[in-house]
Amino acid sequence: MEKTKHILLILILATTFQSCWKYKFTGTNVSENTKTFQVNYFQNNAPLIEPGLERDFRIALEEIILNQTNLDLVKSNGDLLYEGEIVEYRISPTTATANNTAAQNRLTIAVKVHFYDKNDPDAEFDQRFSFFFDYEGNAQLVGSQKTTAITEIFERITQDVVNASLAKW
Repeated sequence: MEKTKHILLILILATTFQSCWKYKFTGTNVSENTKTFQVNYFQNNAPLIEPGLERDFRIALEEIILNQTNLDLVKSNGDLLYEGEIVEYRISPTTATANNTAAQNRLTIAVKVHFYDKNDPDAEFDQRFSFFFDYEGNAQLVGSQKTTAITEIFERITQDVVNASLAKW
């Protein structure tokens, strides 16, 4: 009886693991032929230029793809290619006070991404991604607050890029 329980438990575990071995917990859907990706320079063409923004975006995109896939980052001839431009970096008031001053401001960043897939040309796209960060109207967007704002915006934009290119959402 004891031996039968052990055999039954082994069979159940083996069946469970065998049926789930190809599941990806990140939700990405990358073909088996795709092994590498590259992220080219993103030109900063926003009307308001924030120095280093293009470098920070490229690094954020590389890191999220490295963390959510098992693809290797290469400098050239990648199976997947990301490139594009930063098209918007804008600070604008979102709400006003009775004194006609900003009660809340919004930083908006938009990036146009060109995505190419050597193994699936139908998956390629040119798409604009944007997100924003709201902060108090009497605060200056400098130092740690600016770093936090840009980090949060890039987390959202890069996840949207990954979803569009690899998860096919």
